[in-house]
Amino acid sequence: MKTHAQAVVIGGGLVGCSILYHLAKLGWRDVVLLERDELTSGSTWHAAAGIHGLHDNTNISRIQHYTMGLYKELEAETGQGCGVFQPGSLYLAQTENREYQLRLQEAKARYYGMNFHEVSRDEAERLHPLADFDGIRCIMYEPDGGNVDPSGVTMAYAAGARALGAEIHRFTPVTATLPQPDGRWIVETPNGSIHTDWVVNAAGLWGREVAAMAGLDLPLLPTEHQYFVTETIAEVAAQGRRLPSIADRDGEYYMRQEGQGLLIGAYEKDMRFWAEDGTPQGFGHELFADDLDRIMENVIRAMDRVPVAASAGIKRVINGPMIWSPDSSALFGPVPELRNYFCCNGIIPGFSQSGGLGLLAAEWMIQGEPKLDMFGWDLARYGAWAGKAFTKARVEDQYANRFSIHFPNEERSAGRPARVRPAYGMQKDMGAVFGLNCGWEHPLWFADRPGVQESVGFKRQNWFDPVNDEALMLRNAVGILDISNFATYEIRGPGAQTWLEALLANRMPSETGRACLAPLIGVRGGVAGDFTVTKLAGDHYMMIGSGMAERYHQRFFNMVPLPEGTTFTNRTDALCGMNVAGPKSRELLQRLSNEDLSNTAFRFMRARQMVVAGVPVIALRVSFTGDLGWELHCEADQQVALYTALVEAARDLGGGPVGGRALGVLRIEKSYGSWGREYSPEYWPQEVGLERLIKLDKDFLHKEAYQAIAGNTPRERLSIFELDAVHGADASGGEPIFLPDGTAVGRVTSGAYSAYTGKSLALGFVKTGTASPGGAVEIHVLGQPHSARVLSAPPFDPEGVRLRG
Repeated sequence: MKTHAQAVVIGGGLVGCSILYHLAKLGWRDVVLLERDELTSGSTWHAAAGIHGLHDNTNISRIQHYTMGLYKELEAETGQGCGVFQPGSLYLAQTENREYQLRLQEAKARYYGMNFHEVSRDEAERLHPLADFDGIRCIMYEPDGGNVDPSGVTMAYAAGARALGAEIHRFTPVTATLPQPDGRWIVETPNGSIHTDWVVNAAGLWGREVAAMAGLDLPLLPTEHQYFVTETIAEVAAQGRRLPSIADRDGEYYMRQEGQGLLIGAYEKDMRFWAEDGTPQGFGHELFADDLDRIMENVIRAMDRVPVAASAGIKRVINGPMIWSPDSSALFGPVPELRNYFCCNGIIPGFSQSGGLGLLAAEWMIQGEPKLDMFGWDLARYGAWAGKAFTKARVEDQYANRFSIHFPNEERSAGRPARVRPAYGMQKDMGAVFGLNCGWEHPLWFADRPGVQESVGFKRQNWFDPVNDEALMLRNAVGILDISNFATYEIRGPGAQTWLEALLANRMPSETGRACLAPLIGVRGGVAGDFTVTKLAGDHYMMIGSGMAERYHQRFFNMVPLPEGTTFTNRTDALCGMNVAGPKSRELLQRLSNEDLSNTAFRFMRARQMVVAGVPVIALRVSFTGDLGWELHCEADQQVALYTALVEAARDLGGGPVGGRALGVLRIEKSYGSWGREYSPEYWPQEVGLERLIKLDKDFLHKEAYQAIAGNTPRERLSIFELDAVHGADASGGEPIFLPDGTAVGRVTSGAYSAYTGKSLALGFVKTGTASPGGAVEIHVLGQPHSARVLSAPPFDPEGVRLRG
């Protein structure tokens, strides 16, 4: 066994072998995989191993599409069969909402050049003569859908990796992972130790135990999961070809052909956890006792769909473990608090995603950043707040609702609240309906009474009118927004400005009381973040960024050493923020403060420390609403006092509390981008209008990467659109954009109805040279074309008169 390696992958299942293969494929040949038992032990070997390309998340669709195409390439490259069967998959919609989901996916498939399209009932019956399509509103067909052989795929990855020079050691359990001062690791096993640049935790069911060796607590929990295979069914055998699989998500089961019979599985409501306190070390190829009664309701629905299944005998039952994250998406990426420790854990549709995740993991370790924005799968989306109780509640919800639609803006209640601010109870009494942001409960909108539950769906919901009332109230008078979910940092000391200059691309304010907007540049030159930086005193700065990206951004902060005598403090938990915005915001604050808040005394992008309603605050003349406004940041124990005074004063002026949903409307009216939607490492600064904030006469993090793309013509441009809203729906994000002749030109990133402008609006990207201001496009809301126009300017205050007035 080697004593030194570029990377050690822990775990010889499907994903671990894929990562090893892709590391070697991208040029790292000095890599080793360590497996405690035999390859595929744990959950890989017993998987149903279905493959499909489409996903609600665009980048996951991309990695699934890559994975599906990779398996036949692996077979040709290695000579190892992957057992690829691609008879296609039929996707069924029993409900209106499922039809909208499938039609939207069809439109996305057209945009991305993927094969997924509607078929008639006659065609569906030709493809699957044994299925009964009564009660089905819409049928989509994915010709490349199917399944693979779990062991065959894993062995193909392993063979490909070995052929490229990688080593695999079976029956070699890892006993310790020891961090070294230089950022490298020592991985200990009974057969010796390996000094390595990177540790990769791909340990599957043992991901928690391997993480614990490095001092990590990953939010993962295993469950039981069952499917069964029938005996030979004469009608199946008589087809003389393989039948397409059936994806009847509304029926909450899955079904495909296996041999000359059928495989049927389900995610039941009466689920079971397993090994909550730790996966047994001796577990390998074992299964649990059959418990088919738990899934029988789902199975009956499957038999109603394919009646010949009802009379078939059962050949074998698989009841094995799966390990889940709180949102059923992978915990993926380098651990921000550790150097060179990579995780890829909690993958549920592994055989659809293994290739893409392996490729992106290799890109991240070797090149410093993946080519696709994977924040939705980045382990940095969770922090210490995602404890055992939260994880258990969320995993139960995810498992039991595995096939439920995840609607736009949907906020599930399981495991909440995890973290609350002091004003939470007060806001709840005021009728606040809350959302989850980096563990914090924050008001989304305010109902007319406490305890109102919001509805969910693709069309306008019960919060549509209240949210627009809040947005109108702020535009016409004044609104109070709780912005405590923003991330807040303080940098102090003689090197504070030097550190910030080295981190961010804009020039830092040198005069006390001034603020600036500053992009953070990613490894490939894209937009990794945007921050508001304020100089509070000579060597004291405050920096505000995205709350949900707080842990993600820590990776970048760690890339720039702090100068001697300089401190960086995360103040997000200790501070609370309020945004007072609207044309009467100055009048409101003037009533609660003795400061001169006139435009000459307190200009836009200025800041000062002052007292409001008896509460010391840091006040910034800036507002994400795009309106006249101030951000007020106070100590957390003063939040209730400040919020109470602000809301009372606002109501006296015809205003009141405003939630995050209305803020979304307001920023779209102003064409303000938001990190994670319009700003991403995938997008170049010149594509989102941030290039003017980048100063090339100074050094900053990843300056060379930006310079390499700075002169490039934008591939696409962030634009704002006005839609003809029909069917009672607005764009929300992800909808593809076409020219009237059907040419695919872009996609929506955010959308909302604006009562102030009387327009249904959307932000999105269009390919350069395809759709100019004033030009007509079609945006596929609900999967149906909606006429839209590219606007030449934001519909609200395009000149910034109110913002700066």
